[in-house]
Amino acid sequence: MSRPRLRRRICFSPRAKFYKPRGIPLRQLDIVTLFSDELEAFRLIDHQGLDQEGAAKQMQVSRITVQRIYKLARKKIAKALVEGKAIKIINLEKGGE
Repeated sequence: MSRPRLRRRICFSPRAKFYKPRGIPLRQLDIVTLFSDELEAFRLIDHQGLDQEGAAKQMQVSRITVQRIYKLARKKIAKALVEGKAIKIINLEKGGE
C-alpha cells in the first residue's frame, strides 16, 4: 500500500487554463495535461530561479519530490511545444478546474 499523497503548497494560479499554438482551433489539437503542482515546480525553478531545495521548501515537500514533479513538467511542456499540442492546466486543489 502506498503512502497517502501529501498536500503541496501552490502559490500561483495562472489566469489562463489553456495554452495552444496560434491559428489552430483547440478542437483540432491533442491536449497535454499539466497539473498545478507541476506548473508550480516549473515556475519556481525556471521562472523564479530557485534551486530544487528552495522550491521544495516553498512547496513544503522533499527535494526528491520536487525533482520528480519538475522533470515531469518539463517533459510535458517540451512535448507540447515540439509536437504542437495544447496545454491544459488543472488545479488539483479545486477538483480539476
